[in-house]
Amino acid sequence: MKIQILSVSLLLLLSGAIACKKTPENTDAKYTKNLQKEIITEDLTYSENGKIFKSFLAFDKNKPGKLPVVLIIPEWWGMNDYVKSRAKQLADSGYMAIAVDMYGEGKMVDNPDDAGKLAKPFYGNADLAKKSFEAALKQIEKNEKADTEKMAVIGYCFGGAMALNMARINEPLKGVISFHGNLMTGVKPVTNKIPVLVLNGEDDTFVSKDEIASFKKQMDSAGVQYKFVNYPGAIHSFTNPDATAAGEKYKLKVAYNEAADKASWEEMITFFNKIFK
Repeated sequence: MKIQILSVSLLLLLSGAIACKKTPENTDAKYTKNLQKEIITEDLTYSENGKIFKSFLAFDKNKPGKLPVVLIIPEWWGMNDYVKSRAKQLADSGYMAIAVDMYGEGKMVDNPDDAGKLAKPFYGNADLAKKSFEAALKQIEKNEKADTEKMAVIGYCFGGAMALNMARINEPLKGVISFHGNLMTGVKPVTNKIPVLVLNGEDDTFVSKDEIASFKKQMDSAGVQYKFVNYPGAIHSFTNPDATAAGEKYKLKVAYNEAADKASWEEMITFFNKIFK
């Protein structure tokens, strides 16, 4: 009996020793896997043709390799906290994002009259928007983390209209997205193969049914691959949480719509996954 107990004890001891002898871990792989995000934000000040610009850059410093680039054209309010928050969201999702200063000097306003004065010259004048946009592109090209073969532009309201113009003039982009933006700007598109995604509020009084029809006709005639999504119950500025208060203050038909905001963001990510393959 003692011999049997001793044998069992010895067996258990050997089993424990074998179990404790683990295969050495690949510490490099573990480090890479557990590397936490580190979102870097930077105010980019640069000049082009004698004009000073102040854009905003955000990206995950710890994400391996080069990052797809998303340029964001702001609403007509300019370089406010909202557009910067979108840049940080995109950085958190794995992209290098730059909120583009279109007006120069990092201008931002908080009332429709001033916003209209700043935005008006850009409508119908693709060259004006092009200069501001390409000035930002030059800054991106200097960044070693930027994958300049994978770039897209998104825009909100005024920015959505300007983003569509970047597709119309055939900027070097993999895709273009407009969030509740004006559709017809007077700029005629060249025939191109840049995919376009339009995310529109179905009840947006700033975008008429006639304008939608004209836009679709224009895209079809130019041979553009595009998708048009209407969100029921959503009106202008549906992605901006501050829109409801602004609408009440200035008697504008703009308001935030949480469901449309989330759905349009998911639509955008799906679009990026496709174009950035």
